[in-house]
Amino acid sequence: MIHAGVIEADAVVVGAGPAGAAFALNLAPLHRVLVLDRRDSPALRNGVSRIGESLAPAARRLLADMGLWESFLAEGHSPCHGGRSVWGGPLLVEADNLRDLDGPGWHLDRSRFDGWLRRVAASRGAALLVPAQPLSVDRAGEGWLLEVETAGRRIPIRARLLVDAGGRGSPLAKRFGARRTVSDRLVCGWSHGFDAPGRQSGLTWIEAEPDGWWYSAPLPAGRRVVAFHTDADLDAAADARDAASLLRRLSGCTVLADSLRACGFEPDGQGGFCAAHSSSLSPASGDGWLAVGDAALGFDPLSSQGIFNALYTGLAAAEAADRHLSGDPAALPGYAAGLTPIHDAYRAHLHAWYGLERRWQDRPFWRRRLVE
Repeated sequence: MIHAGVIEADAVVVGAGPAGAAFALNLAPLHRVLVLDRRDSPALRNGVSRIGESLAPAARRLLADMGLWESFLAEGHSPCHGGRSVWGGPLLVEADNLRDLDGPGWHLDRSRFDGWLRRVAASRGAALLVPAQPLSVDRAGEGWLLEVETAGRRIPIRARLLVDAGGRGSPLAKRFGARRTVSDRLVCGWSHGFDAPGRQSGLTWIEAEPDGWWYSAPLPAGRRVVAFHTDADLDAAADARDAASLLRRLSGCTVLADSLRACGFEPDGQGGFCAAHSSSLSPASGDGWLAVGDAALGFDPLSSQGIFNALYTGLAAAEAADRHLSGDPAALPGYAAGLTPIHDAYRAHLHAWYGLERRWQDRPFWRRRLVE
């Protein structure tokens, strides 16, 4: 892969999260793949595990298609057997996965899950360069020339294809003239902790409140995450930004607060804050590049589709990249076109779900999402 001081690759992936790693592990057996990431540890932000740990039951088919199902099961993530919600009214509603042909969903240990995907990509032949930061990206003939900083050195890299897997905030696609449309101002603040031994269930909780909504899920090893979602410009966002304020606010969320007390939940001081808005990139591919995961389509966490979308777009993009590198001029535009019906279906389902909650139509958070 190294020639005359320049690293040569067929595809360079910027971002080693689930989408970038899924792309790499699917393409690496066929072409030379190099993955760059500015973090040397997966799923960590300032030393704290990131939010985003729900995997839908349908992911079983994706993982099987990628030859990963048995390996995934061996990682020991916690099954999600269903969920409880207080949404659209004061009564608790419970739904289970017993009738789902794909079985349960999953509550993930994100650091372990992301690290596993990286290891699989490496085992299939992908090269991983971390921590690394692209300093420049320029056209070079029919490909690209990047200058990357890593370990205090600057390394030139030549690639035939670039893959933006840098998430919602990735600036790479902007350099190619792509436009990101942001549909809302949703943000998420969260706190981690532990449930009391023997008192943890495999259920997800969602509860609406006047200025947003709450989410909680059990995680492997007795851990739990509690998250609050609101809009960045609302006063409630101050509570989302501060872990202590978030937990004080939680006390007014009757049903979820009672559930957490029943679980013996104790926060451990770890938490974080991030953007959680819906977004889409147009176009999601161009001359010699494409985007995957949140860089292409960013999903509201209410959909529980973020990691599923990362895996799906990683696989679909790898298949398109293989065809592109083999000379098919329609491969990259075809990949981007295939994302349009996914985005349309997502928006329709999201509007329908938010439209069920009409108790606080006079409050800005819900008024903005009101569907007549």
